Amino acid sequence: MSYYQYHVFFCLNQRDGGRACCAAQGAEQAFEHCKQAVKQAGLAGPGKVRVNRAGCLDRCEQGPVCVVYPQGVWYTYVDQQDIDEIVERHLLHGEIVERLRLAEDEPR
Repeated sequence: MSYYQYHVFFCLNQRDGGRACCAAQGAEQAFEHCKQAVKQAGLAGPGKVRVNRAGCLDRCEQGPVCVVYPQGVWYTYVDQQDIDEIVERHLLHGEIVERLRLAEDEPR
């Protein structure tokens, strides 16, 4: 059994030269909001959920992105309501949020 039921990584990478990046699209705020939402839902801690920062996850043009393991489900999001939906449906109830999911075979 894994130490965490779910491990969520938020890309917070900042790129130079005008290339698309998650940091320029509110990823830090989404990360902080997710951490708070997970804590408020009582989901934080060993055996439950861990939310972490990540460097480049190499899906810049599809960002901002986060990925939930162990399933390897990639999400994009626009606002805090999207993050709340991921927390409520995926992290609390185990249901993948299809409307926010990135296709696995989308080019990077």
